[in-house]
Amino acid sequence: MPQDGFRVSGKVTDENGAGLPGVTVSLMGTTNATSTDVNGSFSLSVPNGTGTLVLTYIGYQTREVAIENRSTLNVALAPDTKSLQEVVVIGYGTQEKEDITGSVSVIDNEAFDARPNTQIGNLIQGKTAGVQVLTNSGKPSAGFNIRIRGTSSITANSDPLYVVDGVPSSDTRSINPADIESISILKDASSAAIYGAQGANGVVLITTKRGRTEKPTFEFSTYTGVSQVWNTLDVLNAEQYRDLMTELGQNTNWSRYTENTDWQKEVFQNGSSLNYQLAVSGKTENTNYYISGGWMKQNGAVRSSTMDRASFKVNLEQKLSKWLTIGTNMGYTRYHDVDVADNQSVNQGGVILGVLSTPPLIGVYNPNGTFTSNPFQDWENPISSTDGSDRNYRNQRLLGNVYGEVKLLPELKYRASLGIDYISAINDYFLDPFRTSYGRARKGISRNSTNLTNYWILDNTLSYTKTLGQHNFSAMVGSVQQKFRWENNNIERTEFSGTAVTTPGAGAVIQVADANKSERTNTSFISRVTYDFASKYLLTANFRADASSVFGPEVRWGYFPSASVGWRISEEAFFPKTNALNDVKLRVGWGLVGNDTGLGAYAYLPRVGYGANYPIGGTAQPGSYPSSIGNNQLGWEASEQTNVGLDLAFLNSRIAVTIDAYLKKTTDLLLPIEVPRSTGFNGGDANVGSLQNKGLEFLISSQNLVGDFTWATDLNLSFNRNKVVNILGQNFYGGGVAGRGDVSLSREGSPLALFYGYQWGGVDPATGMAYYINRNGESTFTPSADDRVVIGNPNPDFIYGVTNTFSYKNFGLSIFLQGTQGNDIFNATRIEMEGMSDPKNQGIAVLNRWRNPGDVTDIPRAVWASTDNSRISTRFVEDGSYVRLKTLTLSYNLPSALLSKLKMNSLRVYATGENLFTITDYSGFDPEVNAFGGSNRAQGIDFGTYPQTRNLILGLNLSF
Repeated sequence: MPQDGFRVSGKVTDENGAGLPGVTVSLMGTTNATSTDVNGSFSLSVPNGTGTLVLTYIGYQTREVAIENRSTLNVALAPDTKSLQEVVVIGYGTQEKEDITGSVSVIDNEAFDARPNTQIGNLIQGKTAGVQVLTNSGKPSAGFNIRIRGTSSITANSDPLYVVDGVPSSDTRSINPADIESISILKDASSAAIYGAQGANGVVLITTKRGRTEKPTFEFSTYTGVSQVWNTLDVLNAEQYRDLMTELGQNTNWSRYTENTDWQKEVFQNGSSLNYQLAVSGKTENTNYYISGGWMKQNGAVRSSTMDRASFKVNLEQKLSKWLTIGTNMGYTRYHDVDVADNQSVNQGGVILGVLSTPPLIGVYNPNGTFTSNPFQDWENPISSTDGSDRNYRNQRLLGNVYGEVKLLPELKYRASLGIDYISAINDYFLDPFRTSYGRARKGISRNSTNLTNYWILDNTLSYTKTLGQHNFSAMVGSVQQKFRWENNNIERTEFSGTAVTTPGAGAVIQVADANKSERTNTSFISRVTYDFASKYLLTANFRADASSVFGPEVRWGYFPSASVGWRISEEAFFPKTNALNDVKLRVGWGLVGNDTGLGAYAYLPRVGYGANYPIGGTAQPGSYPSSIGNNQLGWEASEQTNVGLDLAFLNSRIAVTIDAYLKKTTDLLLPIEVPRSTGFNGGDANVGSLQNKGLEFLISSQNLVGDFTWATDLNLSFNRNKVVNILGQNFYGGGVAGRGDVSLSREGSPLALFYGYQWGGVDPATGMAYYINRNGESTFTPSADDRVVIGNPNPDFIYGVTNTFSYKNFGLSIFLQGTQGNDIFNATRIEMEGMSDPKNQGIAVLNRWRNPGDVTDIPRAVWASTDNSRISTRFVEDGSYVRLKTLTLSYNLPSALLSKLKMNSLRVYATGENLFTITDYSGFDPEVNAFGGSNRAQGIDFGTYPQTRNLILGLNLSF
């Protein structure tokens, strides 16, 4: 509020002398402030002629000017190049943002603060262009799959490579998000080619925290939350179910079944989460350290589902002398979860389909304490799937590296790093011999499986940097050795006398006893050259040579080059010096990367199978047999990508825009092919076929309002088009559901994983039977397999994310919207809920079923043991588009004056709501579904998927 007394006036200009409008001018230590007008002029009343003015403006360095009894102050602000000089982690090194020529997205800890998380997939989803996060379940133990610029293979893995502090990894569930400083996503081949054979699907670089202040800083954070399934589906009640069963000709002693159980209320519960994190960090001239410990527990919104994780992290770097530095980044994690089965039918233990299809007229337990079953089949109620067995998965993991760096010359450094990822996992299962029908039939079941993953990587690199005037040059060469080793053991025993001992040793009969080992190695040579002239003309070139033990000796080596150039047009003399458009950079990149993840460890070798018993002398003798044909020409999948990008900054960098266009072609796909029967085999693996992805990406960041009240927006929008170019005329199917065959088809000339089935015609009013449209456009009740057509596309037209961040003094508000548009979902859950061919309960849609001749309806008649009315067809294809309020966070930071009295650096309290509302036409539990997980050949299918939950979280962060 203005104060009477001394008045100071003046003008604020940019580096060229032009007036700057909207500059905040405040008196230091007070709330007394004003803003410059359209000409850059200001006037402010102050109590007297002393004090200091603070001038702030987006895109310019903050400046403090002492008043010193001057009534007129004219101030020039200098551009703030900090955003361009921001250091970005790239493969085997770092670069300043202004010098990057590839397509690299960065997600920093400011984005992390807006959403407390249990895994890194939540940190990435919707936060950057070209990256799609696929969630196959909402349960606590569920992982996620990421697609960077589309799906790049048919049979090989299409997930990106994750690199944690320089150590490649594929399992991210046990990584503590609270330890993460930043995430860099290498999207195009020119930036990912340094990872060669492992970079075909993009690379996610995860950098954990380090010390930032000389004085030791302690940080404590905690949050607690509750969660609920945000949507339920209406099903038949007990009376309606009895009517349906009677109509189907199924009769029983209904007086035995008098309940009216709501299975969704029985199974869905209020979930909870609890998290604690404590860290200490600091740095001195010779030492940098970050040490943290954390524990979190999450109980799911579906009965019995739970997950907990304890973690310990040490990042330590010590400068031993002027020329030698050593360090370590090491993390230890103990992870545990109890899984619930979803994406499965009820007779396979699927809990979500169980809550929908279990008849309501039975209770939870029989009088003797066993679980009730369907009156007409021995399928037990869903509580038997959640409570009827003991299930525990546990793993311990050591992930990290030790390294040393030697400065041979001021410009020349040698670095050696040894990384490990050691995971020891145990999965225990016990089904007692009394409570469940399956347990009684098998007299109890106990399983124990152990899985050991032992991975190490050794990097040796030599790097050189040199500056000559405005010429900046760097070069790096190195070698990389990697080895994977897997060891698995599994035992199952049945026939238990009781429940006193639950381990397999107490079972009388061995059903399974198996153990196996495998290993693979990779050897690589890497190199990179960068050059820039005055940060105006930029060049980056990479080359990597990889050899993998899974390929034949003749084609074992793959060679992966890349190059990208950049031109900062705004630095040219001819470019007009204006604040309207103040930075322009054009980027062009090309690269080749590989993929070797679609094959087993010994894929090229003719392999031997075991378990073949041969009758010799009337007695079965153990034997082995040739199980696969060899192929010494089996080699790499290759992904070639071209990227053109444009980086723009407007209004003194208050608005930043990044536009990228790409074309990605994958060739030499690793696919099964038929071989002559004379070989003794039906098929083998070979490098054949190709597919393509092309797309556009847009990133926009803007500072809409500045001053006491600020408003910033981040928007990303991505378009990707996928096409199978050549697979030798083969068709690849996937997504088998409900005993009705495969839903998905991948074929030449079309996108991957299209929905494939019959064209739904309607319901015949005379008979009540469903009819379909055949290939000749005619109606038929009995279509043939040749009448199937493409009926839907699970690939979205575009995906997007929008984050709006507001702040006023010490209050903050973050609103994050995320969505997809134009994708279809095949609702296979409806096949089970509207099929009316067996004793499952049904959805209320079947109340409108055909019952009498002349009825006009789109729900066919009930017919026992027939799938004619519920074939895979357009009837079950729905629009899967949605927009979701993914996160809303309201926060408050304690004022600095109060913090100083409490001797704290910061204290922040916040409340976060997740999935608060969803706008969608999809009729299922949730539009974020993907029943077949990371499968490339089956996407967008809902088959009893555990839904995403609505969460409310309260948290606190403090440092001192």
